[in-house]
Amino acid sequence: MQTGGMMQPYYSCDGVTLYHGDSVECMNAMPAGSVDLIFADPPYNLSNGGFTCQSGRRAPVDKGAWDRSGGIREDFDFHCRWIEACSRLLRDGGTIWISGTYHSIYACGYALQSLGFHILNDICWFKPNAPPNLSTRVFTASHETLIWARKGEGRHTFNYDEMKHGGWDYDVLKRPGKQMRSVWSVPTPKRSEKKEGKHPTQKPLALLQRVILASSYEDDLVLDPFAGSSTTGIAACLLGRRFIGIEKEQTYLDLSVRRFRALLGEDDE
Repeated sequence: MQTGGMMQPYYSCDGVTLYHGDSVECMNAMPAGSVDLIFADPPYNLSNGGFTCQSGRRAPVDKGAWDRSGGIREDFDFHCRWIEACSRLLRDGGTIWISGTYHSIYACGYALQSLGFHILNDICWFKPNAPPNLSTRVFTASHETLIWARKGEGRHTFNYDEMKHGGWDYDVLKRPGKQMRSVWSVPTPKRSEKKEGKHPTQKPLALLQRVILASSYEDDLVLDPFAGSSTTGIAACLLGRRFIGIEKEQTYLDLSVRRFRALLGEDDE
């Protein structure tokens, strides 16, 4: 990741830069106050031996060592460390979005408030095509929560008219010409979004496009400290924003590179 004290990009092209390494270490090497918007999809700590439903079949939820819980205190300390690193990078008035389920989102929300962030909204991302619950012992999980929070007292970016009048035909809950509300109906990723490979927690492109359109301007710098397959970066690139992604797992970093090369029309080396 570093040579002579300087971080070396794993991939860089047309305003997109990817780094391979630990998110906190990478962020601590970047200039303070240099980022306009952060979207973070940290580990949900779900890999505990349970199971879920994929394509109508029972499948384990174990995604890898990166998604295993270290216990309540260790998990919370981890969230505090990476959110503090994000806070240093954000400009005054810059905002952060964090996605999660009940396994992680409450710890992230408490960490945000402990570190002085002002929570602007919590968004319920409703998944109209969520998989069924096979245990029949609890309600079927069909949503995730996104927290949107501001650093400092500066004026944050919110493109109200874009949210009110934009083209949201896929969202059965959004009424044309009416204010965007805090419950969003967005289907899980399309098959075409996984043609270069799959990530176990991949977010739909439509979700990230809405987040970025809502809270940034063209040429703003968007950061994703847990880039995964870089859906955040694909959305940022399509919308004329600059992007920095950090990913610890090289397999997913290589998947990101394939996606960017396909998007930007690059020849494979």
